Amino acid sequence: MLRRGLLTWVSRVGVLLVLVCCSLSLLYVMTCSPHSEDNVVSQALPRPGMGVGSGPTGRNGYQAMLAEREEQHKLHIASLKKQIAQLKEALQERSEQLKGVQDSMERGTGGGQGPGADRSHADLQEFLRSQLGRAEVHQGTRLPSEYAMVPFESFTLQRVYQLEMGLTRHPEEKPVRKDRRDELSEALETALQSLNTPRNGADKGHTTKVYSPSDFIEGITRTEKDKGTVYELTFKGDQSREFRKLVLFRPFGPLMKVKNERVDTANVRINIIVPLSQRADKFRHFMHNFREVCVRQDGRVHLTVVYFGTDQMNEVRSTLENTSREINFKNFTLLQLNEEFSRGRGLDVGARAWKGGNVLLFFCDVDIYFTADFLNTCRLNTQPGEILERLWLRNDMPIPIRFHQHR
Repeated sequence: MLRRGLLTWVSRVGVLLVLVCCSLSLLYVMTCSPHSEDNVVSQALPRPGMGVGSGPTGRNGYQAMLAEREEQHKLHIASLKKQIAQLKEALQERSEQLKGVQDSMERGTGGGQGPGADRSHADLQEFLRSQLGRAEVHQGTRLPSEYAMVPFESFTLQRVYQLEMGLTRHPEEKPVRKDRRDELSEALETALQSLNTPRNGADKGHTTKVYSPSDFIEGITRTEKDKGTVYELTFKGDQSREFRKLVLFRPFGPLMKVKNERVDTANVRINIIVPLSQRADKFRHFMHNFREVCVRQDGRVHLTVVYFGTDQMNEVRSTLENTSREINFKNFTLLQLNEEFSRGRGLDVGARAWKGGNVLLFFCDVDIYFTADFLNTCRLNTQPGEILERLWLRNDMPIPIRFHQHR
């Protein structure tokens, strides 16, 4: 009886496992089946040398993809070769500087330790003392107003609190940058080493305390660009109301030339991509500024307008055609999407519609006002084949901002 009951139970478990496997297989097939993508309906204004089609298919499509990928690789290789040449030039210049310094030291010291070495050491000590005196460590200086004051930043083992908040708009810097964290850790280690080093003349019978990072309370620091960085660190003392404070100073040396290169932006074209839906009046104002700045002053700009819907489409088309006839401007493209307005979608379609080789993409809105100097700033702060940074407009001034801060 026990054997028969066991066989019945095993058979039921097997049937249940088979059903579960079948259900999982069916769910996997339903989930991973390919879905058809929505078709994009686009219309382009006819221009000489360009046509509008549904896109490459079959062998032509693969050849176009391979050609585009090959062009991207060529641009990346050219960028790397340029960087390698610049690094080689900088390395050679540094090597010549180091060799010159070594030769001068050998001539001054006569190949060994002598009065020249002592004089160099004395000059270095005098320079450090002058930097320390200028940094207002021992005595402050009179300032013309409170705006000339360089504020301090407070820090603990885990946090950095800053007065100049910048883009974060929060007094606490989160997360602390790695270079900033390493800098503060080095200052803390130096302070701990100084506290734990026995002082000459100390009472031998007195038991000295061994300081650790847990004894650190807080510190303040500030950096003056022409002097150096000052650190004031506070630690717990031997008694409850006793503290130890250390002041450290990292002096800055004189300026050094790092790079000297020539930048040519004559052949750098900019493709301005504008997603638009209705707002024909705004677009007319935008085209007035575009005509004066991009066509008459700059002349190295292509305009791509991605229009959503059909309402006011004829007015936008008429504005572009009139501008083309008046100033003989042919470098523009008008794409129409029968979808709801989406700025990200419009920028993506406008960027992928460009087939003219290497170009600098400028994602713009219809109510943005810019100047020819801003276009030159865009060219100077970018490199071909790489996404380096984004230029953020604030009070008509271009401000370079790292790309990952505004995703």
